[in-house]
Amino acid sequence: MPFQITIKPSDHSFVCPDGDTVLTAAMAADLILPYGCRNGACGTCKSRIVEGVVDYGPHQAATLTDAEKALGLALVCCARPLSDLVIEVKEVRRAGDIQIRRLPCRIESIDKPAPDVAIVKIKLPANERLQFLAGQYVDLLLKDGRRRSFSLATPPHDDALLELHVRHVAGGFFSDQLFTQYKGREILRFEGPLGSFFLREGSDKPVLFVAGGTGFAPIKGIIEHALHHRLEARRPMVLYWGARAKRDLYLPDLPGRWQQASRNFTYIPVLSEPAPDDDWPGRTGFVHQAVLDDFDDLSGYQVYVCGGPAMVDAAREAFIGIRGLPADEFFADSFTYAAQPVAAG
Repeated sequence: MPFQITIKPSDHSFVCPDGDTVLTAAMAADLILPYGCRNGACGTCKSRIVEGVVDYGPHQAATLTDAEKALGLALVCCARPLSDLVIEVKEVRRAGDIQIRRLPCRIESIDKPAPDVAIVKIKLPANERLQFLAGQYVDLLLKDGRRRSFSLATPPHDDALLELHVRHVAGGFFSDQLFTQYKGREILRFEGPLGSFFLREGSDKPVLFVAGGTGFAPIKGIIEHALHHRLEARRPMVLYWGARAKRDLYLPDLPGRWQQASRNFTYIPVLSEPAPDDDWPGRTGFVHQAVLDDFDDLSGYQVYVCGGPAMVDAAREAFIGIRGLPADEFFADSFTYAAQPVAAG
């Protein structure tokens, strides 16, 4: 039977269906608890059972000892409730609550939906999972000590493989190797999660997303997280995705499927230089200008922008200075294509 679980000190509560672990049920309820491996190996999710009884589930004995069980501790990633529970654990509600880690990974697949864009899926070791907020990024740690930053295009609930969208930059140290040498199965290391580009869920304001090129990657993760938890039901969402030509909208059908799945989600693609054979019937021009054309007043909105620095800066100046968007409701991730601690597609 389902059991009620209450978290202290927040007093948030949720229902855990039959057979689910405490962590799985909490994630389904959009309540984020600390975790690492999700299979009882790392101990990151260790929490205190204040009231109730659990089946501790399969775990490594050294990670949760009998003495710790006697003190009321359990690993919520593998513990299943046998009664209603009250547990004591600090929830993750902001990026600073998540431990930044260095982990190995293996390239599982490389797909090229456009000539200069690769969708790279990476897999962590069997005993590891990365906890992150939708929209954050990781730094790939290259052999010569350089770093390359890439946004996570996957939402936290779909973390078996982590997805990166990489644009081929001519002469780029990493992207050249990826596009000309890598075949898959390469072993890399990364550090993360990093960054503060994630949805502020404490707000009820409608949301505008503005993506330029591979700036779509973190916004994809945020939108898939929001739709999974039905956040758009109370916060209508609009995505503007800007690119040069039709081929640069490298996942052209995905936003359309989101729009079909939710009446509160709208997708508007914008091309700045459509090719003659694109036969483009849609919007043209700069993507931030399309927003200005559609909205006279942004004072009641929250805006998330990701793409090249020029686009991000133009959007910030226009949305705040011309359309009245509060400065603290503008969130941006500016891609620089350099070895700096910001995401680079």
